[in-house]
Amino acid sequence: MAKECVKARQVKRERLVDQYAERRAALKKAGDYVGLSKLPRNSSAVRLRNRCKITGRPRGYMRQFGICRNMFREWALNGKIPGVTKSSW
Repeated sequence: MAKECVKARQVKRERLVDQYAERRAALKKAGDYVGLSKLPRNSSAVRLRNRCKITGRPRGYMRQFGICRNMFREWALNGKIPGVTKSSW
């Protein structure tokens, strides 16, 4: 599991990206790179990292469910994800 500070940092980045999205798009369209450089670095969407909503794990992330593969397997086997069943043939 990721440290709580790492999860909090990610949440802060997500908030900043949402807050500055319109301003950043307008500056990019105008070609004002000096104005872009004055915005906070964490307001850039490139700095976001997909992380598991439960554990904060950055690797093995499944976009469709928003969780990592380990939690997906555990929750699917326990029946906590609707519509997901273990396959057998």
